[in-house]
This record gives sequence, C-alpha cells and structure tokens, in this order.
Amino acid sequence: MNEFMGFSYENDSQLLHMQDIVHYNELNNQGRGAARHLSAVLPAISSAIGTPISTAIHDNPEQLQHDLGLPNVTSAIVVLIDGLGYWNVVERKGHAPYLRNLLSRNNNDRPISTCFPSTTVAAMGVFGTGTCPGLTGMTGYSQINPATRELSQMIKFTGGLVPEDVQTQPTIFEKLSEQGVRVTTCGMPQFKKSALTRAALRGTLYISGNTAAHRLEAAIKASHMPGLTYLYIRDADKMGHQYGWDDEHWIGVFENIDSQLRTLASRCAPGTLIVITADHGMINSNPSTRIDISEDESLIQGVEQVGGEPRAVALYACEGENPNDIAERWKARLGNRALIMTRDDAVDSGIYGPVSDEVKPYLGDVIAIACDDTTLIDSRTQSDQATRLPSVHGSLTKAELDIPFFVDVL
Repeated sequence: MNEFMGFSYENDSQLLHMQDIVHYNELNNQGRGAARHLSAVLPAISSAIGTPISTAIHDNPEQLQHDLGLPNVTSAIVVLIDGLGYWNVVERKGHAPYLRNLLSRNNNDRPISTCFPSTTVAAMGVFGTGTCPGLTGMTGYSQINPATRELSQMIKFTGGLVPEDVQTQPTIFEKLSEQGVRVTTCGMPQFKKSALTRAALRGTLYISGNTAAHRLEAAIKASHMPGLTYLYIRDADKMGHQYGWDDEHWIGVFENIDSQLRTLASRCAPGTLIVITADHGMINSNPSTRIDISEDESLIQGVEQVGGEPRAVALYACEGENPNDIAERWKARLGNRALIMTRDDAVDSGIYGPVSDEVKPYLGDVIAIACDDTTLIDSRTQSDQATRLPSVHGSLTKAELDIPFFVDVL
C-alpha cells in the first residue's frame, strides 16, 4: 500500500513532480499540520510525561498528546534518526524487523511532516523549540549574516553568527529542566557543546558516548528514572550522502539502526514510552539534472550570495537589485524544474511558518525549491564532492518531507 494523499510510491519514490510539491496550507487542510508535524513532537511528549509545555505555535500540548495517541507515562525516550524518512523506511522495511513491526500498527502507519527546508539545521531548530524556521532563524544549511553579508554555514554557525543570538526561542528541554524534570541527551562527544546543540537543543544533561553502544546504554539507564531522554542517531544521513540512501552501505547501517532500536525496546524500563522520528527524508539525485548556477549568466545576474542547499536555494540580491527581476529570470531558465518565489511570496505562503521581523533578513530574497530530482549547485563556492552527493534533501516533495512518527510503549 505505498500510497498516501493520492501519490503512489509503489515504483520509484524518488521521481516526484511539480504537482507533488506540498505546502503548509495544504498540509493543514489535510490534517497533517498541527499535531502531525515535527514541531509537535516534544510538546506532545512533555504532556505525556505530565509537564505540558506550550510554544509560540502550539498552545495546547495536551491536545497534541491526544491527537498523536500518546499515553500518560513517567519516562519517555525520543529517538531522532537523521535522514531516515518515512518512505525510506517503507521501501526498505524488509531489512528492519523492529521498525516493520511498528509500521504495521495502526497508529504508526502514516507519516508526519518535517519543516521547509527539509534539512537538519532547520529541522533541529523546529524539533528542539517546537516552533518553526520563521521563528528560530535557522533557515537552511547556509544563510547570510546580515551584518557582514557573509554566508554562515549553520551546522557550525560560521561567518560570525552566534547560536544563542540567532535562535532565541526557548527549547522544550530548557522549559522542562526549569520545572525540575529530568532531561537527558545521549549523544556524541563532539556535539555536547556544538553550535547546533547550543542553538536548538540546549537545556539537557548531556551524556557523551564514544560508540553507538555506549549511547544506547546511557539511554537505557536513563529510562529507569522519570523524565525525558533524547537519543540522536546520525548514520543513515551520513551513509545516504556518501553512497545513496538505497545503496548496500546504507542498508547495512539501516539494519544496524533497527538492531539498536530493538535493543532499546527490549531493555528499557517497563512502561517507558519510545517515540521514533527523523528530521527529513532523502531522494536520489540525478547527475543529468544537476544545474550549476555559476555556468549560467541569467542565474547569477544580480545575485550577491547563493545560500541554502542544492534542493532549497536561497538567493541574496546585490544592493539595488529587484528580487522580482531575479525571480523572473530563474523562472524563465528553470521552468518546471524548480518552484521560484520571492521572499515576500515565500513568507506569505507559510512554508517557513510565522516569520518574525528578526528572522526575515536571514531568508533569501529569492527562494528556489527544486522539483523532481533536480539539484541546483554553485561550483564557485561548493566543493565538487558536495555538489555530487548521491542522495539529497531540502525540498518539499513528500519523499523529503514525510518523516516517521513511530510509537512503542514497553
């Protein structure tokens, strides 16, 4: 049954077309906004553990808990698997007995949605704060520093941006900790004080583990105490970018992730709630549809900086340049290979959620959202390897936007 909202994934889930682009208002109309969104995950879990936390866009965490079917518990673990989209799981469920079993349950058999852009930086801000990129200021892999006009790589917040200054929304973890709730992160040592952690995931007791086994053991131990545990698993995304999401290397990692989750479920304290989600899905790229912006004068004309990523490009206009003119040139050149919007149109469409005045300068003056398997790269500033990744994400196709929300109660 690989079908959802009228789109069939039966044959080739990578090849999605312009008509399959999904906007936030369409998601809301079809019941996939509100609770069925990455921003609702932590507020819903906070209610499940008895300390409901509201956010700037979710004022009723108890309703989110109800809508997502979460029971009342004393201990919960949320596992976020980087790059493991819902349809990636569906396509390869034969390799994952634990996830396959969860997928067969009625409450787990349809996806929730991540944010736009469907990429780690933006999604982690959404996940950690329960809000949206339009409020967190984390709007893509790279974005402009308005003060210097330099690009900042937002995994590490290069280019002079300070994580706490950009992302000012309180995190769910901070709010829970302030109310005396135990909040534990089980993660890799290098991420303990990383810029991304400081921006989106601050407020926890961070337990470092050098190996996946160590991190898993820490999460299992934490489950025996009341409160919330967060476990991050990054290998699916890493292997997807390196080899392709359906390559044998990726499948081997997927099998290992399933084994980790099965161990977690078998050894956690009885009554523990486990929620498994992701930040985005992945599609396979196509070298023949790769467009190098730097090789086309009509695409670089009037553009000072090219930010974002190959599936969601943010164009920053030169001083005095009209963004509408840039948008028209891009539309004429790309046709139906990308959805082109000015910043004002993008804000009005709701794809970033509500956008604060402080965040607007980070957004591109023009946004290019790739369709089908197109990638939009800039060889002037990106390495050759970075422009030829076998699997990518960032756009609004369902394969990238749909993420799992799997619930298991032990």
